[in-house]
Formats: sequence, C-alpha cells, structure tokens
Amino acid sequence: MNTASPRRFRAIALAAAPLALALTLSACGDDGAGSQVVVPAPQPSTTSTATPTPTATAVTYNSINCFNQTIQGQNGANLKSFIIPDTLKLDLTRATKFPNGRHPSDQVIDILLATLLLDMSVTGQGPNTLATVPLNPLSNDKFFLLTFPFLPTPNGSPQVATGTGSNFDFRTDPDSAYVSVDRMGNPAIATALVSSSMKLAYNDDTPTGDVTNEKYLTEYEHELDKLFGLIGDDVENLGLKICATKSSAT
Repeated sequence: MNTASPRRFRAIALAAAPLALALTLSACGDDGAGSQVVVPAPQPSTTSTATPTPTATAVTYNSINCFNQTIQGQNGANLKSFIIPDTLKLDLTRATKFPNGRHPSDQVIDILLATLLLDMSVTGQGPNTLATVPLNPLSNDKFFLLTFPFLPTPNGSPQVATGTGSNFDFRTDPDSAYVSVDRMGNPAIATALVSSSMKLAYNDDTPTGDVTNEKYLTEYEHELDKLFGLIGDDVENLGLKICATKSSAT
C-alpha cells in the first residue's frame, strides 16, 4: 500500500485554506457584503449552578390593640367591653343596631369581623365597612315576620315540633332549671376566638366567669393573632388597615 508523504499533506492543507476563504466570500456576494455570516453560538455549560434558597420571613401579629380600640358610634365603648362578658348588650337610650342589640336583618358577622380586624381610627373604616362589600348579600332571601318569632320558615322541609315544649317559664325559673349546652352571646366569639381545647370549659362557664380577671381575654388574643396570620395580608391587600401590629423575623 502506498502512503502519502508528510510533504504531500502540507500541500493539501495549504491549498484548502484559500479554497475555504473563497467559498466564504462567495456566500457573502461579490463585495463580501451579501448574506450575513453566522457564527455558531457557544454551547451552554453543562455544569449546573445551584440557585440560592430565599430566606423565609415569618410575620407575627399582636392583636391587643384590637380589643382596646374604641368602636365608632358606641358612646366610647371598646370591643373588650362588648365581648366581656360574652352577652348581647342593649342600651335603650340609643338606636338599636348590632352591637347595641340585634335586629334579624343586621349583618352581625360582618360587623363583628370589622371590629375585630380593622383599625377603627382610620377615616373611612368602621363597624359597617365589611357589611358594605358588594359580595355580601344585602338582605335575607325571605321576608322577616312582623310578629314573634320574627324569623321566616326555614328552607327545605325541616322537622316541626308537634308539642308545646315543657312549659318553661324563663321569667320565673331559676338558673338551676336549665342545663348549659352551648352559649353564644355574640356571634363568632365562641366560634372563632375560643380554641377547640377550651370550648367545653367555655360553654360550661357563665358571663360572671367571663368577667372574673377577664378570664378568656388571653385566649381571645391568642386566637385572633392566629386568625390574622391566616388572613391579615388578604385584608391589607384590599386596601384596609388592620388593628393588629406586625413584626417580622427571619
């Protein structure tokens, strides 16, 4: 077999260089200004770079100010005075509307949530702020009655009692004649501000017990702090100012 000499390989290489240059210029046109010569982009590195993990920022809330702030239109009363004891208050010298009494049509949950969550000192914020949200139903789906029991018949086909009860006389019967099963002087307090582990003790207690050393105030504050942790940022995203103070920790 004949093998090419090293001198012959050098001659081929020298001839190939001008040929490659000529082909390149031909592709660009006669004056070299025709089609663009595309230089291949460098291949990306196969070595992966770790993405730094962002540091989580924990936000905690303190709701003590919410219980001490004055509620607008309630003669200087604060939230704490309305829910301790957990009874519905009624001052007949003033207009009746929750939290001073309660009409069947009062949007009590929205009103109470506003007093629990919002800063009442901010202009434009008050007990009725959440009650005027467009998504909230403006009225009941049935008309209320003009006589006792004032509430319309339930929807569907509920069971109706056939008897007249056990002849309870609430005016004269002593407290010992009844057994406390559940209590809810104000809506949402026992539901939202009393933890599951405390509900039995809370239901078995009395309004007098509520007042003693403000027994459940710490429980209320703790549960409201947790509620702010769940929805506090959502309330602020609506453009509302909350009554709780915030602190951040990394």
